Amino acid sequence: MIEAHGGRLQYVTSGCVKSGQGDLAIRLKAILDGLKEVIAEHAPSEVAVEKVFVNANPQSTLALGQARGTAICAAVIAGLPVAEYTALQVKQSVVGNGHAAKEQVQHMVRRLLALPGEPSPDAADALACAICHAHGHGMKYRKGRIL
Repeated sequence: MIEAHGGRLQYVTSGCVKSGQGDLAIRLKAILDGLKEVIAEHAPSEVAVEKVFVNANPQSTLALGQARGTAICAAVIAGLPVAEYTALQVKQSVVGNGHAAKEQVQHMVRRLLALPGEPSPDAADALACAICHAHGHGMKYRKGRIL
């Protein structure tokens, strides 16, 4: 999560919601409950989500889509607007190159948010999506938290 103050971006928090083991429905509920908790604790004003890409494993793509849908539902249940971006859009916004490597995204997220160290690849991807939203949707003219 980041906070936009005019044209300045500030890191708020990042982490991972664990889905655990077992039945898919129970794992999706864990994601929903975890995100509801994050939303309640940090009060974002908007949510940015990366669009699913199709990879070589259809099962992985399907599971990712279900988890993503659960995340979108958590935001909608909380009454938050949801914006969606492709990986190309996110990388273009953060690095200036839509085909940038993960390491480049991590490095730029660290620089843009003045982090003391490199974020994990997953945290960097999520923060980059929030940065993309802040850069592209008028957040520079208002204040708000982006999850």
